[in-house]
Amino acid sequence: ILGFSTPPGRLSMMAFILNALTCALGLLYFIRRGKQCLDFTVTVHFFHLLGCWVYNSRFPATLTWWLVHVVCTALMAAIGEYLCMRIELREIPLSSAPKSNV
Repeated sequence: ILGFSTPPGRLSMMAFILNALTCALGLLYFIRRGKQCLDFTVTVHFFHLLGCWVYNSRFPATLTWWLVHVVCTALMAAIGEYLCMRIELREIPLSSAPKSNV
């Protein structure tokens, strides 16, 4: 169903890309480490490949399927790592004043 020539194919590809973007936010909230984003992303997409293989009873062989998933893997890893690195590189507040909860 993935393809550029039909509206359902384009809609499916857009859904995969939006899923990659939302999963990048998931990396930010669940993984929180920039170094682990690529590992988690490749693992998730590998399990998706296995699930597609089992569900369809054949290995995915279409070029568009592979292109969409390579792009989604790259987007998810790059955006997730960027977001995690922004959190990791925040300044640590070093105030010596005592806190009072009055």
